[in-house]
Amino acid sequence: MYISMLNFIRPKVTESYPENRGKSFPHERMRGQLIMPHNENNEHKCTACGICQMNCPNGTIQVISKKVLDEETGKEKKVLDKYIYDVGSCTFCSLCTITCPQDAITWSTNFEHATYTQPKLYARLNKEGSSLMKKTK
Repeated sequence: MYISMLNFIRPKVTESYPENRGKSFPHERMRGQLIMPHNENNEHKCTACGICQMNCPNGTIQVISKKVLDEETGKEKKVLDKYIYDVGSCTFCSLCTITCPQDAITWSTNFEHATYTQPKLYARLNKEGSSLMKKTK
């Protein structure tokens, strides 16, 4: 009973969310939305290995790849075509980012996912026309 009475006299810490949007910032380690960082040349680190897709417990991630002929070696290699992420079924477990060997995907602090239609919950993470980042030695 003592704890309940203390809660009546303590100051309230409720934030007015829509009115104060942009004034308070979430913690930097918050898992808001999955993103694939690109550099200024529209290059990403994803090699389309599919490990993130295999480790996702509910099939949130789809890695769609295509085979392309490599000019240097003359062999076919797998290249990322589309990286589809379903925000609506994601459990934010972070198994995809932990197991990615290239650290190609990370979490942003964007937490506003509300939409009126379900197809808007699907996002393509790799940008149109993007390519694999060249290895630096």
